Amino acid sequence: MGTENRTADESVEAVHRLRTLTVELHLLGAEFARAHGLHPTDIRALICLLDTERSRRPATPGLLGRELHLNSASVTALIDRLEKAGHVRRERDPQDRRRVHIEVTPAAITLGQSFFGPVIAHATAALDRYSPREMATILGFLTDMQHAVDNARGAPAANNSPSGPLGTASPEGDGV
Repeated sequence: MGTENRTADESVEAVHRLRTLTVELHLLGAEFARAHGLHPTDIRALICLLDTERSRRPATPGLLGRELHLNSASVTALIDRLEKAGHVRRERDPQDRRRVHIEVTPAAITLGQSFFGPVIAHATAALDRYSPREMATILGFLTDMQHAVDNARGAPAANNSPSGPLGTASPEGDGV
């Protein structure tokens, strides 16, 4: 399906709906943070750490700084805060004892699942009605929207995809 029958208004409507969803998800995260005495940056850090774990990459203070756009002192304060609350722990890299990995604790995972589990269940149930081809389109759309935001911020693409916005070649190449 091409774009020949779509109007500019439909594209703008899709962007506005995505923005509305983003605001709602942000409010949900803020509600969780408030309920558990966390700062919104703490939630972003925990999500970043969990995403890093899912991708089987080591989570380091440097990675948190890059992903959250924080300086070294802010990252240290963030990790200290999360560690004190029992949400993360620092582990020395067994190959390089100077390097520290950050791990989310099982208690923090359980806490997050208890709050965000229902929304994830509802979202995956909604996605289950789409065919594999439609899911590929949805995932492509989300990737393109991430590239659009990255390009607007002047930042390199957030994923390692060699394609840029709307499937064009990315000047950043394969990413980090």
